[in-house]
Amino acid sequence: MKKQILIVDGYNMIGFWPELVRLKNQERLEDARDLLLKRLSSYAKYEGIEVIVVFDAQLVPGVTQSYRKHHLEVIFTEEGTTADTYIEKMAGELNNVLTQVTVATSDLAEQWVIFSQGALRVSARELYKLLEKNDKNIENHQKELKFSHFRRNSPWDNEQLLLLNQKLTELSQKKKK
Repeated sequence: MKKQILIVDGYNMIGFWPELVRLKNQERLEDARDLLLKRLSSYAKYEGIEVIVVFDAQLVPGVTQSYRKHHLEVIFTEEGTTADTYIEKMAGELNNVLTQVTVATSDLAEQWVIFSQGALRVSARELYKLLEKNDKNIENHQKELKFSHFRRNSPWDNEQLLLLNQKLTELSQKKKK
């Protein structure tokens, strides 16, 4: 099976996801970035994929900065380089026989370039829906784990409990007659 890599256009997601748009409109861009990274981190861990998040820094002087946060690779592009350009180049380099790259963006021009390189694409809305579904799956999985390991301190083993349940059923049927 191919290694899965998801490359996310960070500001594109912030411009589309409702809770991130709200934070951005309140001039809390750093909080929006952090929330995006936390949600993507949870998704990456649950799905077992590598996630790279790219943010534009084209108006900020300096070189490309890369660091790890929440088990994700976070990249701020260098001055004069858009996230789109960086993502297109990275997708072309990473996509190969052993690796399947998916790019999350709603930028149509970028999607065409991504397709031409053999990578897959997912829109901001589609990724948002995937993360919502992922959150529900995690919640359901946690509930299942909680109750599957739940057992009262009982001197009875499973076989004895089964026999006891059968006797109870027999007695309740006799009582009905």
